[in-house]
Amino acid sequence: MINIDRFLADEQDPKAVEKVAGKLNDLLTSGEEILYLAVQKKPAVNILPDCIAISNKRIFYCSPSNLGLTMNFKDISWKNIKEVSFKEGLLGSKFICVPQSGENIVTDFIPKVQVRKLHQAANQQLEEYKEMLRQQKLEENRASASSFNMPTPAATPVIELPIEEAIIIPETPVIETSKEDEIEQKLVKLKTLYDKQLITREEYEHKKAAILDSM
Repeated sequence: MINIDRFLADEQDPKAVEKVAGKLNDLLTSGEEILYLAVQKKPAVNILPDCIAISNKRIFYCSPSNLGLTMNFKDISWKNIKEVSFKEGLLGSKFICVPQSGENIVTDFIPKVQVRKLHQAANQQLEEYKEMLRQQKLEENRASASSFNMPTPAATPVIELPIEEAIIIPETPVIETSKEDEIEQKLVKLKTLYDKQLITREEYEHKKAAILDSM
């Protein structure tokens, strides 16, 4: 069972969380868990709010229907998501999911504190999925290179040359990356995240200061 108490810390609607959590509990697969749950808060009437749940495998979009008697669930797995972002406004914030194909999925009227944590959880899971793909690709390349370099059954005989006829290949110097270059790369990457509105100005300045302090 999903413990709803951990999803009420940011003023989520308790009734909406309880109803959605009960339904999500039946939809989770083996090894899947809900990491964060955000609830829409409309400026006028907020009787039937939409909810967004982040799991370690996908994003759930939960919308009540039939005057709240039923609930519609849509989900999108991390492999089908290109990026996530959010945009803060006066009447609430928008959570934006950019799929690999198709139109963006935009949910508005998410409270500011919730949309930030929602984005943080989603972005972290997306980065972990991308890192897993990079590691898998690296392992595949290593396996392919190892298979390519394996000797064939009929090995070509080795011809030994006299020492004076041997060709000496000079070693290629190893170019080491300085700490300044690493810090510069981190700052460039951090600025890119800020320009894409993936992090706030406050987070950008905090992380920038931490990087500069490491010099």
